[in-house]
Amino acid sequence: MKYKIACAAIALMSSAPAFAQEEATAPITVSGSVALVSDYRFRGVSQSDKGMAVQGGITATHESGFYAGTWASNLGGWGRFGGSNMELDLFAGYAIPLGGATLDVGLTWYMYPTGADTTDFAETYAKLSGTVGPVKGLLGVAYAPKQEALGKACSDAACTIADPGDKEDNIYIWTDISGSIPDTPVTLKAHLGYSDGNSGLGPNGTSIAPTGKYIDWLVGADVAIPGTPLTLGVAYVDTDIARVEENYIRPNFAVSGDSKDVGKSIARGQVVFSLTAAF
Repeated sequence: MKYKIACAAIALMSSAPAFAQEEATAPITVSGSVALVSDYRFRGVSQSDKGMAVQGGITATHESGFYAGTWASNLGGWGRFGGSNMELDLFAGYAIPLGGATLDVGLTWYMYPTGADTTDFAETYAKLSGTVGPVKGLLGVAYAPKQEALGKACSDAACTIADPGDKEDNIYIWTDISGSIPDTPVTLKAHLGYSDGNSGLGPNGTSIAPTGKYIDWLVGADVAIPGTPLTLGVAYVDTDIARVEENYIRPNFAVSGDSKDVGKSIARGQVVFSLTAAF
């Protein structure tokens, strides 16, 4: 649920006919959400050791189409950068109406507060979205230019020589589709994405394309709870990352700590549940 900063025009009272009240809308719209998820999956790969995560974000949008905001989540396992074990994203962009569609271009800065060095990175994106009847579709591409955070951690095949100075780029192409079921609070959704980056891990055991090239997908449904800002979600998330590729970058690519799933892959298929409150 979005709320807008607005003010009401003052009604002029006199012996003449009363003027109709008019509502003037301020140019800034603020929206946001808070969510509890059973697993934080980023492009198909768990960032929370296949455990629960608390997430939230807020966005301010100007009537011109410019917007800026922030989003955050706790991390664990392969996604742990040290420090506060937190991902904090800062983003800004511009949405341009194109007939019945919208073109959205912007930049995201991925931060890991007080974590290890050379982990933060920037990524540009462009998204084209539109609606046909009850169906919404989106096609997007995100490109992160060569940066140290995306470079290989090692310079030899055995991955024994540290080389934090290596810089790599990353591209991610994806499409989303969703559609509401008439006369119900249910929305069906699907996602398909393709990552292309370095074939190993970053200088701190992380990378947004952990095996170079792979596909991730999602199918699921959301149920809006009537009379509340809450939405329940369920989705099956998976990737085509082969086990031989996982083994190449273990142990960083497995659940760590004292979890019952310790040692298990963080890229295998899993059902993910969510509860989201929007405002």
